[in-house]
Amino acid sequence: MFLYPAVGFHFAVYFHGLLPTPIDVSFQSVTGLSATVETESYKEGGENRYVHDIPTGLKFSTLTLKRGLKSIPSPLTKWCEGVYEDFKFKPLDLIVLLLDENHLPMHRWSVLGAYPVKYEIGEFNAETAGIVIQTLELKYKYFKSL
Repeated sequence: MFLYPAVGFHFAVYFHGLLPTPIDVSFQSVTGLSATVETESYKEGGENRYVHDIPTGLKFSTLTLKRGLKSIPSPLTKWCEGVYEDFKFKPLDLIVLLLDENHLPMHRWSVLGAYPVKYEIGEFNAETAGIVIQTLELKYKYFKSL
């Protein structure tokens, strides 16, 4: 049996604490499952050939979710509105699922303590027939593979 690499076009995102609706699990793209080890440089006395880099912690990037703007409000949209209208932050955990051809999870990532830091409605342009894109950027504590 030959195993092919996973394809990235079939996925879903579930938010714990929000009523799961078909509107709020499907996105055009998900980016930002990324971790970087931060380091601090340390020069050793008498050693001029190199500098020691000491790990000091991890930094996780911003999770960016994009989808077509929906015509009806959704629980996810209401969660975002709570931040930019009332400045109320309610961090949520979420699961990102990469699905196979049978709609079964191939890979899972748990994203912990996510909250909106940017909410954007895409361009309106009378010269194109494009879909209006809604972008949601989330900060989070960390993610892990399940």
